[in-house]
Amino acid sequence: MKLRATHLLLLPVLSLLLPSCMLGGSEIMMISLVVLVLFGGAKLPQLMRGLGSGVHEFKKGLKEGEKDDDEDEAEKLKDE
Repeated sequence: MKLRATHLLLLPVLSLLLPSCMLGGSEIMMISLVVLVLFGGAKLPQLMRGLGSGVHEFKKGLKEGEKDDDEDEAEKLKDE
């Protein structure tokens, strides 16, 4: 694949934009400060507990879905 002149002109722009997509320490601190102000110190543990239980349920659903798929494949092989 050959690079055209327009591609070569876009390389400096991409190099400036791509690192800015990542979050650094100061951005994470600002986001956490805004969350703390919006929800307050008392609501934050409840929010994190709800987030953790949601992730747990999601993983549990993925495992059950894989198990169901394996059982379906076993039944298909048994029928053949």
